[in-house]
Amino acid sequence: MSGPNLAPPNQAFNGASPLQIEVDVNLKAYNTFGLPAVARRLVRIREAADVRRVVDHPELGRAPKFVLGGGSNLVLTKDLDPLVLKVEIKCIRLLETRDDAWIVEVGAGERWHDVVAWTLDNGYPGLENLALIPGTTGAAPVQNIGAYGLEIKDRLESVAVMDLVTGRPAVLPASVCRFGYRDSVFKHSDFGGLADKSVITHVRLRLPRPWVPVLGYLELERRMAETGNTHPDARTIFDWICAIRRAKLPDPAVIGNAGSFFKNPVVTAEQCRDIISRDPGIVHYPMPDGSVKLAAGWMIDACGWKGKTVGGAAVYDKQALVLINKGDARGAEVVTLARAIQESVYGRFGIRLEPEPVVL
Repeated sequence: MSGPNLAPPNQAFNGASPLQIEVDVNLKAYNTFGLPAVARRLVRIREAADVRRVVDHPELGRAPKFVLGGGSNLVLTKDLDPLVLKVEIKCIRLLETRDDAWIVEVGAGERWHDVVAWTLDNGYPGLENLALIPGTTGAAPVQNIGAYGLEIKDRLESVAVMDLVTGRPAVLPASVCRFGYRDSVFKHSDFGGLADKSVITHVRLRLPRPWVPVLGYLELERRMAETGNTHPDARTIFDWICAIRRAKLPDPAVIGNAGSFFKNPVVTAEQCRDIISRDPGIVHYPMPDGSVKLAAGWMIDACGWKGKTVGGAAVYDKQALVLINKGDARGAEVVTLARAIQESVYGRFGIRLEPEPVVL
């Protein structure tokens, strides 16, 4: 499978280059938390060749860089001095039909929820459990997004990247992406990690044939029981999940937020038994490997944080796992609130919550 088309290797930056460098760009509209910050310089990446043009630029090629997608997993606490690469590559198409799967190629700048809807509209189910997750497609494998029993790693064929030093393309199969819980090779810079070393330009999704629903999640089981529909189709599951998420998660277009702010911690069975002996009501999910995932939102709520504020930042009153911008929050206030929550949960449960968003 070939990589995306690239500019010729000798196409260096000059006055006629399509590269456009924007200066002092307000990033408030480019992060879902709606936090104030300014990018000193910003370049929009609208095709893979733009990465090569940046690399070939006599000044920008050597500058530190920050890759920005939809800004849905980001807490900005200051202005950004690195060159911001705003990824806006648009493309979505059926690349290949196999006996056992549909392979769909998506540009990294496509809105993820739109991709989920497109696959269903065109008869390629398999992503419905990941509906309404904010952000762009290029960020999906970085974070290994997941919800309702499914993660992107379960549907990923490969990732097309461009090297930020050489400008060369590569196609990485899912097997080398080192996926973990909200983790991947793209989040680490050491030991072969690719953070700050590459830009994801395209994602290839593998949607299994025949389609098999993923229903082993409590809220979906409740929907089946309530409706009497024990064999929902993909569109029904999509609609259910959109309704569930809208009922408990704020729309970033209305209330600034970065979705779930903390990861659900994973502990040993022995640790879980110890916590249950003190807090019998704690929500927990046994994992196939014998470990246990604890509900971070339940622990935060149990510590009394729901609805509490620090300046313009607050804990969402309908879901304690979500921190929100009441309208004029600054990044420092979000961080202060998050740290206070971490200390409170650690003091009661002995568990150190880990934030999901990147804090800059």
